[in-house]
Amino acid sequence: MHKHHRALGLATAPTGSLTVADIAKQRPVQPVTLLRPHAATRAARFFVEKFPGMSLYAVKANPSPELLRVLWDAGVTHYDVASLGEVRLVAETLPDATLCFMHPVKASEAIAEAYHEHGVRTFSLDTLEELDKIVTATAADDGTAATDLNLLVRLRVSSDHARLSLAAKFGAEPNEVKALLMAARQASDALGICFHVGSQAMSPAAYAEAMGRVRDAIVEAAVTVDIVDVGGGFPSSYPGMEPPPLEAYFEVIHRAFEALPISYSAELWCEPGRALCAEYASVLVRVEKRRGDELYINDGAYGALFDAAHIGWRYPVRLIREPDSDTRPMGFSFYGPTCDDLDRMAGPFELPGDIVAGDYIEIGMLGAYGCAMRTGFNGFGVEDRVIVADEPMTSLYTAIEEPKRSNVVKL
Repeated sequence: MHKHHRALGLATAPTGSLTVADIAKQRPVQPVTLLRPHAATRAARFFVEKFPGMSLYAVKANPSPELLRVLWDAGVTHYDVASLGEVRLVAETLPDATLCFMHPVKASEAIAEAYHEHGVRTFSLDTLEELDKIVTATAADDGTAATDLNLLVRLRVSSDHARLSLAAKFGAEPNEVKALLMAARQASDALGICFHVGSQAMSPAAYAEAMGRVRDAIVEAAVTVDIVDVGGGFPSSYPGMEPPPLEAYFEVIHRAFEALPISYSAELWCEPGRALCAEYASVLVRVEKRRGDELYINDGAYGALFDAAHIGWRYPVRLIREPDSDTRPMGFSFYGPTCDDLDRMAGPFELPGDIVAGDYIEIGMLGAYGCAMRTGFNGFGVEDRVIVADEPMTSLYTAIEEPKRSNVVKL
């Protein structure tokens, strides 16, 4: 059992039998990351069974080795890695996994190690210069070019339907795509096209529009395409961001894929990150001070709440305390524990109006990016980690009973 369980006085509790209330009763001093492997398993099985193709986990969303093993056990066999560090991590954690290096701009040394030492055969690119880099770095010592490469050309597509744009940094422009696809076809065993519609895509139309770009590119270049990768962007549920069912996204993608001018043996891929891990973790924090509608808590912008601070992301919250509260909810903002004014989460976060210092708050849906962004700035990077049996505060994969939607949980 994890060493931090002992710090909370929970060493004798069976793994997964604890609840959020059990943890709060221990009055933890540090933030506690509450892990829900059962939620990640459910999300992974959903994609494995219902997406009409193959699902790659985007490791950047949460690179926890424990989570990687949970996803593997649930049937996820392919992993979208974006750096040499992620290549090494997944190769060490899951030796039998298939790794796909999907960052369009890579160091030559990273490409060479990934190919020659870790068996990576799939690479993305969005320029002729990157293609030349891949071909050179994967060649044999005698200069013989590799013949087993899967090369995916990344198109620039709109992020208009997403809450976080990924349209500015990567992707070949329309006037570059034809030459790039033709050159990549010559250098690859399997040629693919990929794109990313942006993070937290709120409409399936994002994928329909992007697949229209794919179709245009294939027709113009007149090449045989073996892989179509629709990337990530699949949403999770947050306050004010309740997306359509994921099945609606899958249906739109499948219909567009079937209409493409590609061979019957072509493969359809996707790269969910947030959708597989958002429900995996939440954070239990303590209120250290209240000032009007501002709460000073012991985690923040340099911890798990980076997105809440820097891009105004709102997360589900609930008060964990005894006695119960029947006070009308009100909107609060949070300050994190560091000395930095930027350590502020504007919210608003809806909580009972009688909340005071010493109360505990669970902040949900932090399995994606929250766990990955934590730093040790100002000496506040310490956290405990415990597996809990509670359902996530919100879910796209199961109906959460109405009592569990309350923003107050009794101890």
